[in-house]
Amino acid sequence: MAEKTVDVTTGEVNVTYKNLPMELERPQVEESKSYIFIIAAVLIGTAIVLLLVRFRGYRLWKVWYFLSIFVCLTVAFAAFVHQFVAIGIALLVALWKTYRPNFIVHNLAEIFLYGGLAAIFVPILNLWSAMILLVAISIYDMIAVWQSKHMVKMAKFQTQSKVFAGLSIPYKLSMGKEKHAKKAKEKEEEGVVRSAILGGGDIGFPLLFAGVLLKTTGFLTVLIVPAFVSVALFLLLYFAKKDRFYPAMPFISIGCFVGYGVMWLVSML
Repeated sequence: MAEKTVDVTTGEVNVTYKNLPMELERPQVEESKSYIFIIAAVLIGTAIVLLLVRFRGYRLWKVWYFLSIFVCLTVAFAAFVHQFVAIGIALLVALWKTYRPNFIVHNLAEIFLYGGLAAIFVPILNLWSAMILLVAISIYDMIAVWQSKHMVKMAKFQTQSKVFAGLSIPYKLSMGKEKHAKKAKEKEEEGVVRSAILGGGDIGFPLLFAGVLLKTTGFLTVLIVPAFVSVALFLLLYFAKKDRFYPAMPFISIGCFVGYGVMWLVSML
């Protein structure tokens, strides 16, 4: 949802962003201070979710979840089809994802909705604010998981409500029912799917960082950053113990910064 042009005389890169569908407006903030707005929004959102956890507001959480999914998917799909078609598809997917979730629909919707999120927030960020945002969110993530542990409470609340923000990565898929032949009286046991959950912020914030880099750098060069983020995430998931909660953002942010450093070196060659 953006057009990038380069002035052949000065080499200056100009980025023009298209309007969002449904007459949505991006926050009117300075790029250098936009991280303050986003951090404040995260803290306010966290406070609201904790209130829902305290009073077991599962229905209200599902309504909020549905509306968020619907808006982000509408913005994402509007980049490919007419906005009214995008609204229809987003409505269908949001309803399916919220009230009849499964691995495929959930994860596919997650992939698209963060694109919509990036279309909203990348234009109000610059590199400096994006880097500060990564550091601040990483510190917050460590405190929320290891100290206050309120992130763990929110994760459990979302799991109990059967709708959560983030990717669901199964450790092992068990298909249907397993029959045990050793004992004739044993009942068939339904397979259980154990999965690791990668929080929405763990996907959204590195995507915002990469989106900011795309303002001034070519697509193939910027791909270095998600490559290093993927390595950092793989190492975390590989060495992480099951049934334990880990703050992913510190590791993902390191991947972002290392990838950016390598990208800078490549651009200097």
